[in-house]
Amino acid sequence: MLTQIERIRTKIESGERLTAADGEFLFRSEVDLHAVGELADVVRRRKNGNVAYYNVNAHLNPTNVCVYRCPLCAYSCNADDPRAFVMSMDEMLARGQEARDAGCTELHIVGGVHPEKKYEWYLEIIRQLHRAFPQLHLKAWTAVEIDWFSQLTGRPVESVLEEMQSAGLRSLPGGGAEIFNPEIRRQICPRKADATTWLHVHRTAHRLGLRSNATMLYGHLETTAHRIDHLLQLRQLQDKTGGFQAFVPLSFHPENTRLIPKGTVPFSLQENRDSPQIVHRTSALDDLRTVAVGRLMLDNFDHVKAYWVSLGLGTAQVALAYGADDLDGTVRRERIHHAAGAPSPEALSVEQLQNLIREAGRDPIDRDSLYQQVGVRP
Repeated sequence: MLTQIERIRTKIESGERLTAADGEFLFRSEVDLHAVGELADVVRRRKNGNVAYYNVNAHLNPTNVCVYRCPLCAYSCNADDPRAFVMSMDEMLARGQEARDAGCTELHIVGGVHPEKKYEWYLEIIRQLHRAFPQLHLKAWTAVEIDWFSQLTGRPVESVLEEMQSAGLRSLPGGGAEIFNPEIRRQICPRKADATTWLHVHRTAHRLGLRSNATMLYGHLETTAHRIDHLLQLRQLQDKTGGFQAFVPLSFHPENTRLIPKGTVPFSLQENRDSPQIVHRTSALDDLRTVAVGRLMLDNFDHVKAYWVSLGLGTAQVALAYGADDLDGTVRRERIHHAAGAPSPEALSVEQLQNLIREAGRDPIDRDSLYQQVGVRP
């Protein structure tokens, strides 16, 4: 009689879709991690051969002032906080120039939802950057931000996205998804767009021809059942639209958030029911298992990213053997994960990315935002 892992292996080899029960089983710590990784690598190789992708990109975070102030977020702050900033248009254009001069093909734009900035401010960011640097692919605004724009204007999401497209928006990042479960969401991001809204924004974007990514923030208050539910909802939407390009699992970094890392507060506070939730950082083993299970459950996604800013360089490199086929990119000027204590470098060079990929036994491919090969860089 076949064991459960053997039955799952048979499904994978025959291209049969995994169930929620299969996914929850693969998340169990007693299930051999390397066996799970090996199965994920079968799927990765079937979809992408022996290549691993990277992108020469930069991040732009126009402000860290945010109306939502989610407990999970170390980046956002109130307007009167000494850390608060709002970039001027000249500063943002200078960042665009810096990205172009560095050979970037993509500018990734996300930030706080500023309570005093009008929709036109956000629209003008896209319009002016696109006008000044038409060769940069503008991947901008999470579903949470798009929903906020819809609230500000009283217009449907579709209308907002169409206007952003006309201004130069070319795709959407996957942020703001966190974990879809409403009870967990009530604790980690109680005020911002819920799962139904997040999925609606991406469904609408796909209908308009905008591609997007999908994320899952894990390692806070969720269970493995919540993770699997999240993955299944992504898979279901992808079945309908085919608009997601990549799945990006994001390891939660609790430092400087209101979800306090275990061991950083007195025991008496840890036992106080009114205190912030106490969480551990994820282990590399959990990170690798999450990448692998994501690859196995999301059979209709072409790509899985090992986002080195979140995972760390070592784990991200190893993840290329656990189902991931993309290291993201150079990621110049990233602030959000670093604000939460991510120890990863501020940026990587093309040479460093290529070396990481080759050391992992893969062939590096320089891609643009839509996974078209850019060419050979020195």
